[in-house]
Amino acid sequence: MNTTSSQVTGARARPSFPQPLPGAENTVLWADLDAIEPSAQQQLRNVAALPWTRRLAVMPDVHFGYGATVGSVIAMEGAVAPSAVGVDIGCGMAAVQTSLTAEDLPDDLGPLRAAIEAAIPVGFHAHDDAADLRDDPGLASRVSAHLTGFRELRAPRIADRRSRAIAQCGTLGGGNHFIEVTVDQDGRVWLMLHSGSRNIGKELAERHIDAAKGLEHNVGLPDRDLAVFLDGTPQMDAYLHDLHWAQEYALLNRESMLVLLEGVVRRVFPGVTFSGRVTCHHNYVAHETYDGVDLVVTRKGAIRAGRGELGLIPGSMGTGSYVVRGLGNEAGLCSASHGAGRRMSRNKARKSFSVEDLAAQTRGIECRKDAGVLDEIPGAYKDLAEVIEAQTTGPSPLVEVVTKLDTILCVKG
Repeated sequence: MNTTSSQVTGARARPSFPQPLPGAENTVLWADLDAIEPSAQQQLRNVAALPWTRRLAVMPDVHFGYGATVGSVIAMEGAVAPSAVGVDIGCGMAAVQTSLTAEDLPDDLGPLRAAIEAAIPVGFHAHDDAADLRDDPGLASRVSAHLTGFRELRAPRIADRRSRAIAQCGTLGGGNHFIEVTVDQDGRVWLMLHSGSRNIGKELAERHIDAAKGLEHNVGLPDRDLAVFLDGTPQMDAYLHDLHWAQEYALLNRESMLVLLEGVVRRVFPGVTFSGRVTCHHNYVAHETYDGVDLVVTRKGAIRAGRGELGLIPGSMGTGSYVVRGLGNEAGLCSASHGAGRRMSRNKARKSFSVEDLAAQTRGIECRKDAGVLDEIPGAYKDLAEVIEAQTTGPSPLVEVVTKLDTILCVKG
């Protein structure tokens, strides 16, 4: 009789994906249900039961979120739930390959990190006015033109945020946002960053979420945080108008930071060139068609992975990232995870780890190693290799790996 190693050792066999969500025929999981915390499981069931939800695809980085889990791809017919996008509208990743190799870099990367932090405001800091984009006049014009649309935003009480939105375009923010210098499997140096629509996206999202909660058709929902706007109503039109503006703002924010980051690297390494830019949203709305039905697809903590499309899946401080290529898996709504995903809350991370743990887990990486970023310690996140494996193997993979990027420098707010 043939006997597998798991039978001999008693170990639990590795699950094959996708898996069903019992009781929710419209839902498939690229995550082990037993490993999803009960509160997140309930959120998935709440979303699946909404009358407008046609399909729900759950990514391997899934975890509890506001209203809807992070790591959800929700396809609705005739409706959109702002909480299924998240409050950092348009948050996403950008990366660019350089002509540098690992051998070109100095042993001490501290001065390079300091130069990046001097050029790109992090945390609560912002530019004094608009970012200096003289290295890319075309981008400067696009940013300026986009910001003129601020006056047309439809959310209430938003007009006084304009000067802040101008100053924050081209800034990193805090939390899990980062700027990194990485090295791929061929020894080539990449620059990458993760950020979104800054305060203006949050303000727009919160105002529209509050408006949705007050609509009569949302009164009987199992979770009022899942309040929706209905197609053909002025409220949905207003939300989508502001959301698309914020998604573009987030993209321009990342492009502005890349220009500033490339400028820093160019001053340190004269003659360096850049190529192969990759960029992707992972908190956004798209209008897509599946099984002949036009649907409103929200990706919250998930990237689009259409066939041949390049994407970025980061881990955490110290664990690196992956460049992936989408396989266009319609069962997974042409999506993939946006990262490793948290396995514990920020508060729990602060209580569970010490600054010494942070230093040990980020050994060999030029980065902050103080209590201010303790909640971003790698140990607070899921195993990135397992998250990648869940969506690259089995009978229904979502992506294929192009290359792994190992972090050597990380800037946090």
